[in-house]
Amino acid sequence: MPETDQDTYDRPLSADVELLETTARQAGALAMSYFGQGLETWFKGNKSPVSEADIAVDRFLADRLLGARPNYGWLSEETADNKERLNFRRVFIVDPIDGTRAFLAGGDEWTVSVAVVEDGRPVAGCVYCPRREEMFVAQRGGGASLNGNKIQVSGQRTVEGATLSGPHSIVSNIDVIAAGFEKAEIFRSLAYRLVTVAAGSSDVGVARGGPSDWDLAAADLLVHEAGGMLTDLSGNELIYNRVRTGHSALIAASSELIGPVRTVLADLLQTSPARRKT
Repeated sequence: MPETDQDTYDRPLSADVELLETTARQAGALAMSYFGQGLETWFKGNKSPVSEADIAVDRFLADRLLGARPNYGWLSEETADNKERLNFRRVFIVDPIDGTRAFLAGGDEWTVSVAVVEDGRPVAGCVYCPRREEMFVAQRGGGASLNGNKIQVSGQRTVEGATLSGPHSIVSNIDVIAAGFEKAEIFRSLAYRLVTVAAGSSDVGVARGGPSDWDLAAADLLVHEAGGMLTDLSGNELIYNRVRTGHSALIAASSELIGPVRTVLADLLQTSPARRKT
């Protein structure tokens, strides 16, 4: 018997988390089968690269996830947007390979990012980094984990000494250095940059204006469930699955640290050149 809408919302979120985790692992294995190979690549209108691996993983995710949850909507970086998604309370929001530049260059920080969003906010999410063998998982109200172990944001309370992960032009800015920030590793996957905040290995993660729902939804939930916040420069949390999927500049940090960070970085993030996935 086909699943009804009532069945959809009676299902526990843990079932969606399990589906996301299993499928993300499989998608990561598929991506790895392309990794390091001579791939067909091209550029999209916004000058970001895409490869045949991105498309193959996207199709795999759509087949597995929508096959299991036909009553959910769909939004993916590599699928032409269908505004019918706006009619669904629950929507899969995915990035098949977040950090395609890293993937194509042989880097190890690219990820598969998958989330379920309900009424505009993520309720289940996974960010999987195949080359580092790291699976980040979160469920609304259920906390966040890395490879099965609970994670939480750092206890850093001051800008002085806080490790900052972001675009090179931000972390190397003389005013940022003068404020006392310490440079963390630069990650070409925005989702991975944010989950390092959730795991406490970076104190602060920032992005200039331009990221989209698929870059953020899963990592957003991980940061929140680890005790942190991901907000715009006005301190507002993000709303997903709207007509426009793009977002302004963002900051991720602990609830104690995000205010002081915003004070220091807001003007710089607003005036920096906006590029996608930065």
